[in-house]
Order: sequence, then structure tokens, then C-alpha cells
Amino acid sequence: MTSEHSPEQKPQHVRFDTLLVANRGEIACRVMRTARRMGLKTVAVYSDADANARHVREADEAVRIGPAAARDSYLDVNAVVEAAKRTGSGAIHPGYGFLSENGAFVEALDKADITFVGPPASAIAAMGDKSSAKARMHAAGVPLVPGYHGNDQDDALLKAEADKIGYPVMLKASAGGGGKGMRVVESTEAFQAALDGCRRESKAAFGDDRMLIEKYLVQPRHVEVQVFCDSHGNGVYLFERDCSVQRRHQKVLEEAPAPGMTPELRAAMGDAAVRAAQEINYVGAGTVEFLLDADGSFYFMEMNTRLQVEHPVTEMITGQDLVEWQLRVAMGEVLPLSQDALTITGHSFEARLYAEDPEQDFLPATGTLTRFALDLEGAGLGTDQVRLDSGVESGDVVSMHYDPMLAKLIVHGVDRNAALATLNRALAALDVQGVVTNRAFLQRLSTHPGFKNVELDTRFIERNEATLFAPRQYRVEEYASAALIGLGQLAHECESDSPGIGMTAFV
Repeated sequence: MTSEHSPEQKPQHVRFDTLLVANRGEIACRVMRTARRMGLKTVAVYSDADANARHVREADEAVRIGPAAARDSYLDVNAVVEAAKRTGSGAIHPGYGFLSENGAFVEALDKADITFVGPPASAIAAMGDKSSAKARMHAAGVPLVPGYHGNDQDDALLKAEADKIGYPVMLKASAGGGGKGMRVVESTEAFQAALDGCRRESKAAFGDDRMLIEKYLVQPRHVEVQVFCDSHGNGVYLFERDCSVQRRHQKVLEEAPAPGMTPELRAAMGDAAVRAAQEINYVGAGTVEFLLDADGSFYFMEMNTRLQVEHPVTEMITGQDLVEWQLRVAMGEVLPLSQDALTITGHSFEARLYAEDPEQDFLPATGTLTRFALDLEGAGLGTDQVRLDSGVESGDVVSMHYDPMLAKLIVHGVDRNAALATLNRALAALDVQGVVTNRAFLQRLSTHPGFKNVELDTRFIERNEATLFAPRQYRVEEYASAALIGLGQLAHECESDSPGIGMTAFV
């Protein structure tokens, strides 16, 4: 799909031989892998907590940018820009998170004549405010969930709009994301309390308490479309991913292509996604997220103006390196392939491995990885079937300072069943010791009959909580304590009924 070139979208032909990656962990390692293959010198930045991190070890050069706290290092625009200047970096890849969707950062790079491997600041701003973004999407003919996205934020008006839409509705922070300032409201009586709570959360998290309201779809799937645009007016979609398996609005397992997609639905969603991107003069890799209802209706949710965590499943089914596409587009080249040349081969899953304890409400874990290994040979698997994108190795320390994701396990098969079987074997072959992880939880997810049978929606984990979470394993001391409490209660009851029988009768 193409469109006429926009005046705001001026093709640039820039060459750079040094790339700074303004991130850490697995995404920094992954970006540098492609950059090296393309003949670029790589520069890492690091905080004090990451001085010995894997992304630092793998870079050609590394620069300290501050103390452990992200706000004083990875989120410090001036420190990152200065690191680029000192190392002669002609471009910066932001990865995801941190500064990847920070318009002020992009503007600072423009002033410093450093290429940002991502969209222009104007596109980031256009999608950064959910209310105005949805107004633009409506104008572009992109389907929207029925809702209210207006500027009038009077409590009574918001309640009247919710009543008009019909319950249940979803309250969302207009400036937010990541599940903060977001609640489902089941009735008109519950609306005001939910609104007050969302406003408080949104104000604390984003400094902005504006709300939008949307019809809450009871069992929707979360399907997103990978789009790519260049600075010459070309736009394509690299098909879709199903990200319905989520916990607290955070994705856990992703797959591509989305199960059950017809060619007609795929084309309709893909065309809508490209229209959304071109409406804001987008350049680079982006993801347009939709809610897919059981009847095949789909609705725009938001656009992420960066590379997504789950981009490898798209790479697996298309055979394309999306980071290479990003770098080539940033250099001013046209898209490597047209829409007609893009095809889907097989099926792919991605499982996110976190240092966290699912049995303790997913509490983040810390410690030293005494062993971190994937025995593909022992599992009878090949590198064409399994890919491990990791930011750690055996001996690395997992600290409390950053997101606890350790790695992404990505698999490919000729179809969904084959890919799922490979995922289960690969998870079993992954040996992680020294730090508590969610590996066993991922195994229960991937072997769950409902998941295998594509009974997918965004409440999958919640609906199957009883079978997905293992019974808690109690320590001997806990059993002993519980037994003593029980004996004490029994003795008390016996004493009440028969004063002559006391605790000594049970010792």
C-alpha cells in the first residue's frame, strides 16, 4: 500500500557507520547483533548497575551514563546525547521502553544532527495522546470502539456518556498506558468511585488525570498489526500477531499469525493499520493494536511508535529482519519489499522469561544466575526452530533496578500445533538456576488445553486461574505451625465440651 508523499515527510539519505543503542538487556543485544552484521560499529550505554552487563560486553564500545536509577541514566536525554557525540555515533536506536517514545529526545537528536532510528517527533506526539489519536483515526476511517474521547472532563458528563455507551465500560487514562489508570466499570452505580480511582492513578503516574471511556468487549482478542513506512511515502503491513494471553494488561505469550484469520480479515486489518500510520506521516517500524471481537469486528486501540517486544514472531514467519529494515529506513532507503512480496511461512510463538515468582503474585526476583542455558541438542531441536533473545548469561546478576525480563524464547513450526510442540520442548530444555523465574508458569500456559484449542481472549489467564497456578508449596515449619494452631483450636473445643480433657490429651 502506498500514498502520495507528504510535505512533512522529506526523504533523507543519511549514512552512518556507528550506532549507539540507548537501551539495555536483551533488546540492546538483539539490535547490536543486526548492526554488526550490517558492518556498523556498536556503542552501548550503561548505568552503574549494568557495568558488567552482557550488552556492555558485546558492544564495540561502552559509555557510562549515570547511576543505577533509570531516571539518572537510561532516561537522561543529555547523558545519552553526549555519549553519542563522544563516540562519533551517527545514529541512535532506542530499543523499546526508556526513551523510545520520547518526542523531546527525538528533537534533541535532530538538533545534534544525530539520526533517530524511529519515527519523527510529530508522529510520536500524534499517538501519545490517546484521545486526539482516536479522533485522527476516526477521520482516517479506522474502526474505533464506541466511546467518548472528548476534552470536556466534567464528572457528570463522563457518567452520562458511560450510561449512553452501555455497561460494562472501560475507563482509561488519556495520557497513559501499561494498565495504569484503567478500570472496568460494571454499572452506573459504580462509575463515580471508579472514575475517582482512575484519576488518582493517572495523575500520579502521568501527571494528567484526563479520562476516555470505551465500550468494554467481554471476550475480545488482542490482535496487533506490524506496519512499516519509509520516508518516500510507502507503507506495508507484515501481518499480525495475537497477544491475547496477558496478565494485568501485560503480554505473556504471543504468536503469529493470529489463529483463525481469514485472508479478507487480514487484509482489512492490515489496510486499516497502514492507513493509521500514514495518517500521522509515520516513518519506521510501528505496531497498530486492535481488539478483535468474536464476530470478526475489529477496533483500533492504540499505536506503539516503536519496535515491539514481540517483533521476533513476525520475523520468524516472514523471514525478515525488522531491525535491519529500521536501519535501512533510517538511512533514507525505500522499504526492502512491497506488500505483494511479503508472505507468511509457518507459525511462531514467543514466551517471555521473567525473573519473577508467579506463586507470589509475580513478585520480581533478584540474585545471581548460577546457570542459564538452553540445551537444543538434548531436546532434538535446531536453531532454525528455536531462537533465544537474551540479555543475560550464566554468572550475571539480576538486580532490582530494571524490568525483570531475562529473555524471550521464540520458536517456529510448519503450523500452530508443530510450533506449540516445539515451544513446550524448548521450555523444558531451558535450564535457569539461581533466580526464581516464571518458566513453570509458561509451561502450564503452553500446555493448557484451552490455549491449544485457541480459546483465546484477553482474560484467558484470569478465566483459567485455578489450573494455571500451582498449589502453594509449604515449608515444614509452616505445616508444623498450622498443625499446632489446629490442635490448639481442637483442645479449646474439647475443654468447652468436657472440662476434664485438656491439651495434654493431644500431646
